[in-house]
Amino acid sequence: MTDLEQNLGYTFHDKSLLQAALTHSSYANEAGRGARFCNERLEFLGDSVLGFTVAQYLYKHYPDLPEGKMTKLRAELVCEQSLVRAADRLGLGAHLLLGRGEEQGGGRQRPSILADAVEALFAAVLLDSDIDRAQQVVLVLLEESLWAVERSGGVQDHKTALQELVQQKSGQSLSYHLLSATGPDHQKEFEAEVRLNDVPLGAGMGRSKKEAEQAAAAQALRQLAAEHGT
Repeated sequence: MTDLEQNLGYTFHDKSLLQAALTHSSYANEAGRGARFCNERLEFLGDSVLGFTVAQYLYKHYPDLPEGKMTKLRAELVCEQSLVRAADRLGLGAHLLLGRGEEQGGGRQRPSILADAVEALFAAVLLDSDIDRAQQVVLVLLEESLWAVERSGGVQDHKTALQELVQQKSGQSLSYHLLSATGPDHQKEFEAEVRLNDVPLGAGMGRSKKEAEQAAAAQALRQLAAEHGT
């Protein structure tokens, strides 16, 4: 399981939790072991971990979004397609324990099975550690989906908004600079700065370089708005 744990960014203390998260009900049934030994109960718990984590992320990072918009974005981020992308990132299909029928029927690539297993992994991390660590794993695995939502216009792209604003006047140049990267690999905190014509305009923190740059751009927009009284 070492490569899966490496991809997940988490090493289990209790390996039985990891095995349970990877065990489909078809495998448990063939082994005569029942629901306690498959990932269905973990998936139930993991679904709540996922929903809460995404809701908290949207609430904290996008304070101007109304409730209806946050609800829509949460639905996009916790959907099956988003979880399948996370499963692909992990190479999860190769590690699943499936019954013979599911194995022969292409279960390792079945979206519903992959999505349920990802949610089960979230719960397994929670039970093996705590909610903070489980949330870190959720956000890392959903990073691609979080940025896909931003690129689609679901959430305001502060960097694009800032670029469009400064381009209204000729001779303006924006640049982003990484100021620091602190903390362990699984819990990095990045600080970035945006400069206008090489003059610092805003700075921000984030769990990734992109997130820190977005935060810096958001601060720069607020700074420019204050200077122009808007």
